[in-house]
Amino acid sequence: MTGYLSTTSYTMHKRFCKTLELKNDPALIEEYKNVHRNVWREITQGMKDVGILDMEIYLFGARLFMIMDTVPEFDHDKAMAALATKPRQREWEAFVSRFQKASADATADEKWQLMERVYKLDEKQGNG
Repeated sequence: MTGYLSTTSYTMHKRFCKTLELKNDPALIEEYKNVHRNVWREITQGMKDVGILDMEIYLFGARLFMIMDTVPEFDHDKAMAALATKPRQREWEAFVSRFQKASADATADEKWQLMERVYKLDEKQGNG
């Protein structure tokens, strides 16, 4: 893998990183990847509606890692509650739950666990 070229149309934003574990089944994992190549239009629109500017999901084994960039004023808890009420969101969560180590009736916020940032390049590290 040689990396990904990336551009953004925004400068100031909040970033959230999340993780989720898939069922450790190579066929299911491959199907999960295929499903995400054709995400339902209502799902992507719902994310944009609540202030998500960009999202990427990466896979390592059966572990997913999500990078979610949002508008600066994004309130995570309020936005996730609003997202859960968007058209087809509940249906989508039930649909993808068959791949995930999570309940079929869990919301995206209940499945995806927020991660703590422990390092950033060029951020002041103290007296070092």
